[in-house]
Parts: sequence; structure tokens; C-alpha cells
Amino acid sequence: MPLQTRLTNTLGIDHPIILAPMDLVASGKLAAAVSHAGGLGLLGCGYGNAKWLEQEFAAAGNAEVGCGFITWSLAKKPDLLDLALQHQPAAVMLSFGDPNPFAPKIKKTGAKLICQVQSLTQARTAAAAGADILVAQGTEAGGHGVTRTTLTLVPEIVDAFPDLPVVASGGIADGRGLAAVLMLGADGVLMGTRFYASQEAQGHPEAKQRIIQASGDDTLRSIVFDISRRSIWPQPYTGRVIRNAHAERWYGHEAELLVCQEEQAQRYAEARERGDFDVAAVIAGEAVGLIHDAPPVAEIVDRITRQAEALLARGAQLIGG
Repeated sequence: MPLQTRLTNTLGIDHPIILAPMDLVASGKLAAAVSHAGGLGLLGCGYGNAKWLEQEFAAAGNAEVGCGFITWSLAKKPDLLDLALQHQPAAVMLSFGDPNPFAPKIKKTGAKLICQVQSLTQARTAAAAGADILVAQGTEAGGHGVTRTTLTLVPEIVDAFPDLPVVASGGIADGRGLAAVLMLGADGVLMGTRFYASQEAQGHPEAKQRIIQASGDDTLRSIVFDISRRSIWPQPYTGRVIRNAHAERWYGHEAELLVCQEEQAQRYAEARERGDFDVAAVIAGEAVGLIHDAPPVAEIVDRITRQAEALLARGAQLIGG
């Protein structure tokens, strides 16, 4: 039987799976593929680029998709939200900042408001702002986050907000992860790294290959890549990436890196342009250790849901004796 939860009912989707709105990687093609596979695809609007946003909504075609913003960055370019809402997204996800300035406008359009949080305090703020769905993001996740782990953060938020669908994020890449967080009380999963390693993802082939080859031990949470991109985030956020020569050189030497930031930023930008991931970061989470290929999105969704259904059925049989 298909997994039906409050998340699938709230969003009108077949499977309790959401694509994380990874900056630039979560393109219209990838978001559409996740939606066509029965989940919900979210465009990675990230720091905000009007031309890219228009281009990727168009690329999504007739698929029902949503979009996600870095909230503190959106505050600098609030017109981008108006532009996104013109496309009638199924949902808008806000992460890493106070959702209150944007929540009323989003909800007025009928789009579902998804708020990603990294603590119980943030969850309270999001719920008070009118969030329809809470995403509890553990530190295992790729990209930016804080320090709480998925295993404890998810049930704590589930217990605190029994009337809201809660989605787990961080360290989830297969049906075992989906089944596990459902047992924690979550209503579904939001996944980034697993979908990064897919045929439809807008990512460099070498970046995808590094995800496939890495183990969870090969990731590192730091601010080195943010300094190198001239994009230092507010406290308490740091970012998880796959370790490379650049990260190893500067980890623990961030003050020194700041001194020569301009020189290193130029080097970093050039490396990104040519696909040199010994310098440029591959932004991915600890789930890399569970990823061994880059198939089409439809195959990923099918594998995860089938495995989760089988595990949950087996658990029910064990309990039943």
C-alpha cells in the first residue's frame, strides 16, 4: 500500500517525499521530475536571481512545483517572492531566518508555507507565523544547518506540534531513512543530496561522482567555503560539504583565510567555473555514504518508497508475532 501521511494529504502528492530546494542544483527539470514521480519538487531559489527563477519555473513546464528561499537573503530582495508567487507555486519553503515578514503574503495566495527549522525555538516561531508544514533539519544535512541531530530533533518537534505535519531532513537517502523517521513521528522526508546524485540534477558530473564515491566520514561542517565565496552566513549556521584539498588547507585557519579572502575567492570562483572540486566545494551531507549511483529521479523515488513500505510491513509482522 502507498504510504499516505498528513504530508501527502496536505500537499496532494502520492509519496511523502520533498526535494530540498538546493541553490541552483534544484532546477526546473529536477523539481518537475520529483513532482512527476509523486513527490513535491522545490526550485532552489537560494540567494535570489530573478532571471534564473523565471527560467526554471518555465523549465518545470506543467509540473506542480514549489520553491524555496534563504530567508535572510530574501529579506534583501523581497520582490523575488512576488515574482515567484506569480507562478502559483504549490508551496514556498523558507529557511534560515524569521518567516513572519513573508508568511502572510504566501498564505494569502493559497500556497502552502513550509518552514525549515533547526531547533525547537525556531519551530515555535515558524508555527506562530502560520507554517503549514515544519521541516526539522538535522546537522547531518548537506549545506547550511546547525548542530542538532535528526534522530532527536524530529521527535521533539513532533511532540511539540502534534497538529502540524513534520518532515525530517538530514542524513536520509533511502527507504530505511524514510521508514525510520516515520517511526519517529514524522510525516515524510525532505532530501537534497540523494537527488543531487540523479540524472536530472543541474550539477557538474564530477560533483555527482564525488557524491557517489564519498563516505559519510568524508564530509565536513565549516565556514571555509562561505568565506571563499564571499558569502559568510549569520550565526549559528555553518555548511556541510565533501572534504577536499581547499577545505583541508583552511579548516581551523579561517582567520588566516579572511586575511587573503580576495585572492582565495578569485581562485575559488575560477575553480567552480572549470569544475575543479579539489578547490570548489561539493555541497552534500552525510548521506553520501548511502549513495552509490545517479539514476533517474523516478527510479530513486520508487526504490525509496518500496523499501520503506517493505520495512514497515516487516516491522508490523514482527510485532504481530
